[in-house]
Amino acid sequence: MTSQQLLLAAGLISLPFASIAQEKFANSITAADLEKHLRILAADDMEGRETGTRGQRKAADYIATQFATEGLKPIVKETDGKLGYLQPYTLYKKNWGDFYVSAGGKRFEPQKDFMPNGLLYLPTETTYETVFVGYGIGESNYDDYAGRDVKGKAVVVLDDEPKAADGKKLVSGTSDASKWGGPNGWRAKSILAKEKGAAQLFIVSAESAEAFKQLLTQRSAMQARFNRLSLKPGAENVGSVGVFLITSDMAAALLNTSVATLNQTITQLAQSTKPIASSLTGSIAMKADRVDEKTESSNVLGFIEGTDKKDEVLVVSSHYDHIGISADGQINNGANDDGSGTVSVLEIAQAFAKAKAAGKGPRRSILFLTVSGEEKGLLGSQYYADMSPVIPLEKTVADLNIDMVGRVDDIHLGKSDNYIYVIGSDKLSSELHKISEETNKKHINMELDYKYNDPQDSQRIYYRSDHYNFAKHQIPIIFYFNGLHPDYHKPTDDIEKIDFKLAEKSARLVFYTAWEIANRDQRLVVDSNKQ
Repeated sequence: MTSQQLLLAAGLISLPFASIAQEKFANSITAADLEKHLRILAADDMEGRETGTRGQRKAADYIATQFATEGLKPIVKETDGKLGYLQPYTLYKKNWGDFYVSAGGKRFEPQKDFMPNGLLYLPTETTYETVFVGYGIGESNYDDYAGRDVKGKAVVVLDDEPKAADGKKLVSGTSDASKWGGPNGWRAKSILAKEKGAAQLFIVSAESAEAFKQLLTQRSAMQARFNRLSLKPGAENVGSVGVFLITSDMAAALLNTSVATLNQTITQLAQSTKPIASSLTGSIAMKADRVDEKTESSNVLGFIEGTDKKDEVLVVSSHYDHIGISADGQINNGANDDGSGTVSVLEIAQAFAKAKAAGKGPRRSILFLTVSGEEKGLLGSQYYADMSPVIPLEKTVADLNIDMVGRVDDIHLGKSDNYIYVIGSDKLSSELHKISEETNKKHINMELDYKYNDPQDSQRIYYRSDHYNFAKHQIPIIFYFNGLHPDYHKPTDDIEKIDFKLAEKSARLVFYTAWEIANRDQRLVVDSNKQ
């Protein structure tokens, strides 16, 4: 007999990958059970599951109860030495203290005159020279920074990106937005500004003054919540580049010019096919103080111990937090984001628990990890991976992360409901990518869409969910995602809009992939770095 046959006979490993038993356990993941869990987690009494709130704690207790019911082991050491399912951690809420920008004899304030993005910390008033740098783009065919020294200066740039007379984008040469345009263009511009040595970045909104005021009103409450929590107290962001969305009126004051002159320069840029060297400069004084306030949160962990390879661990993850209650009192239930991923983890955990109870448990151990703090900047998974991994990262073979798998996105609406975006499968391990494709072809046969796996993805989806805190440690990952939709981060992301058959199919795909990773002879090899 082969070594694998001996192990099978001794009951030390599971049945082979293609076994009938495996299909039986996969089929225990059902649309009905997914809906049962989601009707609880996405109900109004969970209050939107915002990190650090009563609703988030209530959701954590529900998940922990489910793990216990299914027989998953608690693995977190509690203060009394016992083991539990909750991994508590402290967050520091970064409330703004004294925060202003002064220029041209005027004092501008956040949420009233401009919208800050990030956790800038500037405890004492500091002065900067300001300089206008067009669209803030740095490409071989369109470089606003060519010949410009912006080190230590506050850079003022325009929102979006330049277009030709026919409407095509000058950078890409197509009608599609490059990474410099669209709603996330500020990310590329802020990264480049920092690389160039800029101290601050002010982005001039393309909206009218009235529309900008409405935008401030709509987003002020959300902005007050987002990017305000940190795993560390104090001034860890000293020296970071602040990013501010401002009006043309404020931009004119920052550049010591009139609105008419600034608009004339903007018009010239819009009519040109190449950057225009502008002499607009000015000076500002600004201060951005912060005050820390402690808040508590927790991840929820359930563990299934493996057999002959139990020291190697596969992580299956999702985030269970959402964005809570809006300023107008509406509850953001987050049925899809990420209730759909969380209930998928619960069902996959149940399927593996059934397999173990039947004597066919996985060879490698599996950690089912549901985290909070994702909506605040991937903080729960960062705490686990960077500060307190319950299982050493060197023993972690992969992370399969599930985030928003219950809706058909705008791209596929009316065309297909048999797809899943697969992100990151090839970035660290060619074996993982091959396993993913072969598993899907053999068992599920969904369309694996790699749109967001593109390194040039303007929305940078690869960096926006919890798998990334594993990937940055060179742990292979797959991020399963069904795309964005009009109800994203809105009170209308409710359970009535969830496609549970799609969620069932996606969860079964993750289960089959996890089964193969957990039961194969060799650990996944890390043989590439395409991040």
